[in-house]
Amino acid sequence: MKRGHPCSVWIAKHAGFVAIVLTLVLALSDLRLEFSDMPKSSSRRGYDTSEIRWQKNYCFACGKNNAEGMRLKFSYDEERDCFVCRFRLAKRYTGPPGHAHGGIIATILDEAMGKVNRLRHVVAVTSQITVDYLKPVPLSKPLWVESREVKVQGRKHINMGEILNHKREVLARGEGLFVAIDPHRMFGKFVER
Repeated sequence: MKRGHPCSVWIAKHAGFVAIVLTLVLALSDLRLEFSDMPKSSSRRGYDTSEIRWQKNYCFACGKNNAEGMRLKFSYDEERDCFVCRFRLAKRYTGPPGHAHGGIIATILDEAMGKVNRLRHVVAVTSQITVDYLKPVPLSKPLWVESREVKVQGRKHINMGEILNHKREVLARGEGLFVAIDPHRMFGKFVER
């Protein structure tokens, strides 16, 4: 690009903002993957997030800075094109005796489905979720949650997730509508500058 070209002037003027926006997705959780290896969207809507850095992550479901949280850790399974998290639920998440509270189940599905938006390099907030509670989700047993993209229409991202037991039986299934937002506008005071 020539010096003085309008694009190079804009990039130079907004370099700090561009750097912050490009790190957000990496800071949202402890994922260990390179976005250059991920599928790219053919028509991106929303706001680039690869450089936004949160001050601290206190998310109840995945925040490593939340001592009272669940600290779920997700990874991307390229072969199956889904996000996965293995976990066991402690007694403090009790609903019915020996089983998880429905709100905890919804929280896990919401978090899992939200991770899928990383594939599109956007920050998207939950607009609505539906949960089908198919079987009781046991405490202290090995479980995992999987999530994947269903459809994208402009800023609207529809994702689905399932909680499974060690027999691969689906215990709960959710679908969520997430809306891509401008993270600086909505969360600006929580982003490192």
